[in-house]
Amino acid sequence: MENILMGYLDKRLKKDNYLEKKGIKTAGPVVTISREVGCNGLMLAKLIASRLNERKLIRDWRVLSKEIFRKSAVKLGMLPEHVQRVFKQSDKYTFDEILKAFNNKNYKSEQKIINTLIDVVRSFAIDGYSIIVGRAGHIIANDINNALHIRLTAPLEYRIKTIQVNNNLTRNEALHFIQRVENERTLFRKVICANNLHEELFDLTLNRASYTDAEILDIIEYVMDKKCVLEKAKAKIQYY
Repeated sequence: MENILMGYLDKRLKKDNYLEKKGIKTAGPVVTISREVGCNGLMLAKLIASRLNERKLIRDWRVLSKEIFRKSAVKLGMLPEHVQRVFKQSDKYTFDEILKAFNNKNYKSEQKIINTLIDVVRSFAIDGYSIIVGRAGHIIANDINNALHIRLTAPLEYRIKTIQVNNNLTRNEALHFIQRVENERTLFRKVICANNLHEELFDLTLNRASYTDAEILDIIEYVMDKKCVLEKAKAKIQYY
C-alpha cells in the first residue's frame, strides 16, 4: 500500500500551499496519545485537559477521539459507523462493493474517506488546544512544533484487569478484547500511513502500571513545560 498520508499532504501542499494557509508555524498546542488497549487513555486525556485548564489559558483544552469520526461523517454526508468500517479489514471491501453495486449517488470512495479523516485530525491539531486520543494523531501531526506525543504502555496483566473492570468481562473475554482492538488499531495506522509505521516517534512513553494518575499528570505537565509546548499560549485576561 502506498504512503497515503504523505501523498495526500504533498498533494495539498502543491495544490494550495495548505500548511501556510492553515498557519502551521503557529499551529497547536496539541497533545496526542497513542496507547495500548487497557491503558485508560481516554480517561487520562480528560484528566490532562482538566489539569491544563487550571492554567487559565486563552482557550480551554478539548479531548477528541470518537468526535473525529463524527466530524468526518458530517463532512462526507455519511453515518459515523460507515466511516469507521473503512478502517476495519473485515468490513471495508464488502461495504465498498455493496455501495458500488447499487450505484448509490452518495457513495464516497475509500480514499476520499481516508483523506477526509486525515484532514479532520490535522485541522484539530493545527487549531490547537486539542488532546487527540488515538486516530494516528502522532503520525498526522508529527511536524507540528507545539506538540507533545505520548505513548501509554502497561504489562498485559495490568491491561487485562483494567478491561475486566471497565467492561465487566471474564479474563479470557478481556484478553480476546485486547487482541481484537489492538489488531483494529494497527490496521487503522496502516491505512493512514502504511510505509511509515516504523517511524512512529513519541516524546514520552509511560508505563501506566508504574505511576499513579497524579504522578503521570505531573510528568506530562513537566515535559510540556520543558518542551515549551505552551510557550506561546497566553493567560486569559481576568476582568474584575
